[in-house]
Formats: sequence, C-alpha cells, structure tokens
Amino acid sequence: MLSHDRVWAAIDTLAKINGMSPSGLARRAGLDPTTFNRSKRIAGDGRPRWPSTESISKVLEATGTAIGDFVMLMTPPAMKDRLGGTAAATPLLQTPGNGNGFDEDGLPASGRWDEVPFPGSREDGIFALEVSGNSMLPHYRDGDTIIVSPNSPIRRGDRVVVRTRAGDVAPWILYRRTTRTIELHPIGHERTKRVVPIDEIDWISRITWASQ
Repeated sequence: MLSHDRVWAAIDTLAKINGMSPSGLARRAGLDPTTFNRSKRIAGDGRPRWPSTESISKVLEATGTAIGDFVMLMTPPAMKDRLGGTAAATPLLQTPGNGNGFDEDGLPASGRWDEVPFPGSREDGIFALEVSGNSMLPHYRDGDTIIVSPNSPIRRGDRVVVRTRAGDVAPWILYRRTTRTIELHPIGHERTKRVVPIDEIDWISRITWASQ
C-alpha cells in the first residue's frame, strides 16, 4: 500500500529531478506556490493531508512525466516488480567529458560500461551516468547517478545530456531550441551558457531521474 509519506516524497523527488523546489514545481504546474509546502501536508487536527489528484495530474503534465514513472518514484523497491517494474541491468558510466564509452550511434558501447539495477529494460534505451566531482552543485553531487532516456520527449527547461559531434558529453538545461541553434544553460556554477549550432549536436537526451 502506498503511504502518505511516499506520495509526498515522490513529489519532492519529481521537483528535484526537474531542478526545482516543491513550490517551483507547483508554480510551473499553474498551482498556488504553497500547494506542496510541508506545512500543508498535515491538517490542523493532525491528520495527514494528501495532495489532490488534480494537482498531481497538473505536475505530471507540466514536467512531461508518465504516470508509471511517478508510481515508480513513490513505490518501495520491494514492490516494483508487483507493479510491472523490473530491476533491469542498466548501463552505467562515470560522467564522460570526452564521449568515450559511446558507439557511433550514441548508445552505450559494449564492454566499456558497468551496470546498475533500475526499473525498466534495455529496450527502453535508458542508461545511467555517475556524476564525478562537484561542478554541478547544488543540483548533483559527486557520486549521484542520473538516468538518461533517449526516447523521452524533451521540452524547454528540461535537464538533458548533450553529445556534440566533437565528442563532448555533458549535462545541461535546455533553455531554447530553434531550427539553427540550441541554447544550453549550465547545471551548477562552474560553466557558462552555450549556444550550439544544430549541426554540431550529435544527440540530446532527457534526464528523467537522479539519485539524491
């Protein structure tokens, strides 16, 4: 059974994945910024207060999150298999600045990756990157794992991993995309924004989850 704490924890995690606070997530979904405040999670008489289905629906739509992915965020690991999730062996590579570890199609190259369990399957095309260093603080810390999904739709404001034709691979925030260029903003404080011509981009994939 899903608990009050796990539902709220899933909302907090969804906010972190998208680089926002719970109030920022509420604002992006068109809700009152205080909707997900901790003070509103317990009623005045001490009873647990649950988020409404309408508010959950709006944040899923605003972040492009599938209901199944949200269920996985609030599901204890021991129950994931019962709900249709499987702990598939997902390719894992330490954050690669030079693009080593990918084949010519931009997929994990066989024999160069470790593996971690994560709900999903190889057919999904997902892979994991382990953050090295603290250049992306406060969003990602050294040792955090980010899950990248090449098949997920990408929207402005999403966190993404970008590989250039020069072979550079790095996480960014997609700020703007036109027919000619992509504007990328840094995750963290040690880089500056970049405007990259479309023809210099090898691939761009959405970050759908991060261990925190």
